[in-house]
Amino acid sequence: MVSLRSLVLLLLGGSSLCAASARTSHDKIAPKVFIVSMFEPEAKAWWNIPEFNLLAHNISVPGLSPIYPEVHCTENHEICQLITGESEINAATTVTSVAFSPLFNLTQTYFFIAGIAGVNPKRATLGSATFARYAVQVALQYEIDIRELSSNYSTGYIPLGSDYPDQYPTNIYGTEVFEVNADLRSIAAGFARQAHFADSSAAKAYRAHYTTESAEYKAATLAPGVIECDVATSDVYYSGDILGNAFENTTKLFTNGTGDYCSSAQEDNATLEVLLRSSARNLTDFSRIIVMRTASDFDRPYPGEAATENLLYADQGGFEPAVENIYRAGIRVVEGILKGWHSTFASGVKPRNYVGDIFGTLGGEPDFGPGRSQSLANSGAFKKRSVGAALRRRS
Repeated sequence: MVSLRSLVLLLLGGSSLCAASARTSHDKIAPKVFIVSMFEPEAKAWWNIPEFNLLAHNISVPGLSPIYPEVHCTENHEICQLITGESEINAATTVTSVAFSPLFNLTQTYFFIAGIAGVNPKRATLGSATFARYAVQVALQYEIDIRELSSNYSTGYIPLGSDYPDQYPTNIYGTEVFEVNADLRSIAAGFARQAHFADSSAAKAYRAHYTTESAEYKAATLAPGVIECDVATSDVYYSGDILGNAFENTTKLFTNGTGDYCSSAQEDNATLEVLLRSSARNLTDFSRIIVMRTASDFDRPYPGEAATENLLYADQGGFEPAVENIYRAGIRVVEGILKGWHSTFASGVKPRNYVGDIFGTLGGEPDFGPGRSQSLANSGAFKKRSVGAALRRRS
């Protein structure tokens, strides 16, 4: 006979009866590490590995992607995995469903975003693991087709509310930049440096094309490794020197010169916005986020190659090693957290840098943007509040 508690869990959380009854305590599921994958190849990198079985529990949660409807957890629920689905909308919807689900206690959970990405050949090479401090929503701008631009513009991307690409946006949405725990980032990168990285003959051959007399692309010619640098978020899957350079500059601009663009992804700012909002409600801890992206392809061609060739036709050879290195680098991070749980990670790694968004939602003063007060003013927040107050007075 199904217990009343199991029935409630089934109705509220959509958990399968098997998953609900597998827990012997009445506590919510409280994973130590929650792996965030974006699509099936990234997710499968963690399945059928010798260290743990992520498919021991498969828990249906309302609101997850219709093609990835379950959270996967190990037998003891210490490690779980969600699959967002690709793009910002899918990521936001999926992570919201988990972060606000009554099935989970995520107050001590480390969220480990672990996916593949494009990579800037000035900063890293195919197969490398990049660890970000900043995630920058680079495409949150005005856009004019390059063919219709005036000659004094170097890019068709112009910050919102501004007139030129080098001006800070004056219309602020709040998701432009997120900053995570830099000390935790460095600890995770240190764990990953213990890994033996996968490579491929095709990747070796392709990266050799970036060897030039200039040292500009030296990083592209090296073997895979670990780089601490920052991630750009855009639903536009872009390629080419013009866009690559433009978004390098956007990353610098939006972070007040601190950001170091090296990887490009579609989901990270969406995931981080959800975790920020849930952290503001004390459901998650924004200082416990790690953003790792492994390099599957270069974001711009080698000298003399067409951008269309680089994006659509070239065999860059980076996809398979990038997926494999999610596991090879990532397992070191997960095991490092679990092994150091009682000594370090249960109590948290106290950030020494600012963590959060441009509004200072979680407290503190952002070290990027025009400052908390000005950002709120540029968002229209004060105007909206005054309108609300006026309407309340009327009623």
